[in-house]
Amino acid sequence: MKPIAITGMGCISPLGAGVAATWSAMAEGRSAIAPLSGFEETDLKPMPAAQVADFDPAAHFEPARLGLLDRHSQFALVAAREAAADAGLEPEQIEAMAAVVGSGCGGKETDELTYQRLYQDGKSRVHPFTIPRGMPSAASSQVSMALGIRGPSFTVASACASAHHAIAQAALMVRSGLVERALAGGTDAPFTYGLLKSWEALRVVAPDTCRPFCADRKGMVLGEGAGMVVLESVESAQARGARIHALLLGVGMSADAAHITDPDSKGATRAMRAALEDADRPPEAVGYINAHGTGTRLNDPSETRAIREVFGAHAEHLKISSTKSMHGHALGAAGAIELVATVKALKTGILPPTAHFTTADPECDLDYIPNRPVRVEVECALSNAFAFGGLNAVLLLARAP
Repeated sequence: MKPIAITGMGCISPLGAGVAATWSAMAEGRSAIAPLSGFEETDLKPMPAAQVADFDPAAHFEPARLGLLDRHSQFALVAAREAAADAGLEPEQIEAMAAVVGSGCGGKETDELTYQRLYQDGKSRVHPFTIPRGMPSAASSQVSMALGIRGPSFTVASACASAHHAIAQAALMVRSGLVERALAGGTDAPFTYGLLKSWEALRVVAPDTCRPFCADRKGMVLGEGAGMVVLESVESAQARGARIHALLLGVGMSADAAHITDPDSKGATRAMRAALEDADRPPEAVGYINAHGTGTRLNDPSETRAIREVFGAHAEHLKISSTKSMHGHALGAAGAIELVATVKALKTGILPPTAHFTTADPECDLDYIPNRPVRVEVECALSNAFAFGGLNAVLLLARAP
């Protein structure tokens, strides 16, 4: 794959508003996981959560706009604005861009309020903007309108791999010459009563915290937020004197075609190998992996087996971490937040840790950077996203020259 330049980044996460605040927490190993708040009067079982604290929509949007914006769209807009500003683009350059936004849940807040009004409150009418607020493409539409993007704009939905699939699709459009640059990422806001009850029923949410790869791990912890990046050809970035944060060298995608919730390591193996082949890089070029690392009983050993299969003896020399241990599993936004972490790790030489680490599972026998960050300069890094349904997407990045 011809390298693609990452020239802008934006993020809002439980760790903070903006890339700087999010990365500062990650680089120190600080976790945003705390007891779930806002649902004290419900019958939900106590659970941990990684929520975006003190987010005031009125500080970001005019009152007239808020009626059209579900929480997941609000997050997308905050991250998209930061990424576009960071890239230093002129209005005419933004106008010609593509916008590809991933989301695993879409407008769940809007759905919940609608059903509550109808079935609980007994009302016969709902908000006139219910459809445009809650439709799956709402975030990409709102981003294109807010920034003035008139190129291809659409939403990608592939559960927890949505952001990586969106970024891969955007990169392929830039590579093909369909567009010169693209804004891409993911967003999700899953903290609604109905969705939390659904996750509760699935029995994969930890009762205490997220401990990826640990013997005593008990499950995942839900998160929320958004991450966005600006992608463009290296020639375009250099011609306008843009700062290049990192290079996207390759993308790999696959499907397990096996089980809806039980991951098959062969699918993850195919995706990682495809990313390396796309970039024409050997496994030994990779020094760090930002793992999918959900902390569930099934995911962590499956991902470890896939890493060993792809990297062979080199797996012993890899540094691996799951930043979900700090910002939770933001579903369709997770990959985008983790991509920001991977880019910053390449830029700074600081590799974020796996927080809350206790004792490694015998089936998870690699270096997961327990609890404290390490300073190691690496040239290339992988960012993994493996979703329910066996939908896999992997991005291979390199430090900017």
